[in-house]
Parts: sequence; C-alpha cells; structure tokens
Amino acid sequence: MTTFEPKSLRSYSQDDVQQILQLAIARQADDKDTEFSYEQILEIAAELEISPDSLKLAERDWVVQQGQVQQRKAFDAYRIRRFQKRLGNYAIFNGFFILVDLITGGGISGSLYILLFCGLPVGFDVWNTFQLKGEEYEVAFQKWSRNHQIKKTISTVLNKWFKALQP
Repeated sequence: MTTFEPKSLRSYSQDDVQQILQLAIARQADDKDTEFSYEQILEIAAELEISPDSLKLAERDWVVQQGQVQQRKAFDAYRIRRFQKRLGNYAIFNGFFILVDLITGGGISGSLYILLFCGLPVGFDVWNTFQLKGEEYEVAFQKWSRNHQIKKTISTVLNKWFKALQP
C-alpha cells in the first residue's frame, strides 16, 4: 500500500491490524508503569466490536501463556544453576590436578590432558544449557515440567496428609 491512496481504499489483514494497534498502544503508553483496568480493556474491546466472551477467552489464553513463559524462565534458571554447579566442580577438579603438577615440579603438562579430557563434557554442557530452541530443548523442558508437576503434586498430597494428622 502506498501513502497517497485514498482512505476509503485502505484495507488491512488481521495481522496488520493487530500490529498497528500494538504499536499505537505502545506509543500512547510510553511509560511502562501505565496499566489498564479491566473496565478499560472492556471499553477498548467494545469499540473494536469484540464480544465480552471473546475477550474473556483471550484473557484466559493470555494467562495460560504467561504461566508457560514463567515456567520456561524457571526452567532456564534451573539449567543455568545446574551448569554453574558443574562448571564449579570442573574448576575444582582440574585446579586440584594443576596444583599437584605444580607442587611436584613437573609444570602443568600432565594435568593439561585431564583438563582437555574433562573440558569436552563441559563444552557439551555449555551448548546444551544455552541452546534455548529446538527439539532437544523442548524434550528437556517437557521432562523437567513433568518432574516439577510430580514433585508439586507429591508435596501437596503430603502437606494435606500432615495437616490431617496434626491435632
């Protein structure tokens, strides 16, 4: 579309409308602390001829998406903590062998082989930890999510059981 077309000939796809409105709302709300009440959202939806039921379903979908985003952030934080622990273990383990080599007076030639041999798994761990897309990431996330849900369920059941046993 060119800018000199008459207003009556302009038409936009649904994706275009969504992007334009997103940009307009972002420009109007320059301050990130600006919040909209649910009533304001209802008014905007009414002006756009969006039914309250559709808005309610969209809000429910948004809440689910936000939960998934939070879960992924927790998973990513877990992976980084796990990597930091392994990297610390690697540093301590190899530091010990380098120190032994230095004390015995042989330089660090002997511990260099251990350093390189142990560095390979650490390199793979770096790759797996910071690879945030792809099938392997999704499989790892699903496995972590299932384990997390199982732990949460067991914890809830045990808490209810312990509360029932308390006088």
